[in-house]
Amino acid sequence: MNSLHKALVAANLNFRVKVSTPQSMDIIPKPFPPSTATFNSSWNSTIYQLLQFLKNTNSSYMLNAYPYYGYTKGDGIFPIEYALFRPLPSVKQIVDPNTLFHYNSMFDAMVDATYYSIEALNFNNIPIVVTETGWPSFGGANEPDATEENAELYINNMIQRVMNDSGPPSQPNIAINTYIYELFNEDKRNGPVSEKSWGIFYTNGSTVYPLNFGASDLITGNSSGVFCVAKDGADTDKLQSGLSWACGQGGANCAAIQPGQPCYVPNNVKSHASYAYNDYYQRKHSSGGTCDFDGTATITTKDPSSSSCIFAGSSNSSTGGLSLPPMALGPSGPFGASMNLQVSSLKYLISAIGVFLVLAVL
Repeated sequence: MNSLHKALVAANLNFRVKVSTPQSMDIIPKPFPPSTATFNSSWNSTIYQLLQFLKNTNSSYMLNAYPYYGYTKGDGIFPIEYALFRPLPSVKQIVDPNTLFHYNSMFDAMVDATYYSIEALNFNNIPIVVTETGWPSFGGANEPDATEENAELYINNMIQRVMNDSGPPSQPNIAINTYIYELFNEDKRNGPVSEKSWGIFYTNGSTVYPLNFGASDLITGNSSGVFCVAKDGADTDKLQSGLSWACGQGGANCAAIQPGQPCYVPNNVKSHASYAYNDYYQRKHSSGGTCDFDGTATITTKDPSSSSCIFAGSSNSSTGGLSLPPMALGPSGPFGASMNLQVSSLKYLISAIGVFLVLAVL
């Protein structure tokens, strides 16, 4: 990697081409709870050198995150809904006991576990790019969770999750740039049946299942001045369940209600649910989304915004006419320029297989 970087410097390409290498989640032996996650100590020397290189070159940490394996190897510890971005009932909420962060998906928990592992080696401000994630659509007799239905659920829910442009609970303002694994099935691949069936296309070019980029889910503004908020006196457990669903599978952008953000206070489930419910409603109502959430939500024409916390759809909101957040193919934000592909112009996500160089086009 150092040699590659030196060659790029010599060619004056080091600001446009970043060097990194993907890491498996297996290098973090105990990813839950995320706040106590650390890298395998036997690899600390190597990982430390890698992180120092990434820090010095303004590059990203590449992570291959597979909730499929986290679930199937978990011996029933976690519900499958958690792996598939599906809403969790109040009795099955996944909470880090140290930070009290709620995790609506194993995907988010894996990314956060990696951030905490990086911090445990005294590094920060190294963004994470998920270079591989997916779910097999077919498996052998001993692989009952490798189904087309689960693969379609995982990939499409993951797309909605990534498109809400927020990060995991510990890093809510750093979007999770993500690549789907993989483009085509590999029918000649050795190993378990599921290893052949991660593609979104069959080998003949036909689609295994449709992808939904949710173009109809974009916020278009709220000229009618209608908001969706939590009901007074609603059951707290139901509110928490609705909040978790809205911020997870529902695709609401809940970054503003994370600690330290403008809508975190008042820090109670009703206020947070109101923000999440409304963000979901503004995104989805034009395509059939409702304001119900198991009877805990209601429509109002009174703007729930405050001077510091602006709700989507408010006349003071900057979200009117908002375009879909980009799916970045490289490090973004303060960590370097990126080549962004607008979701609305994509037909399919292109997978990154064995990526060692990330192009960051200025």
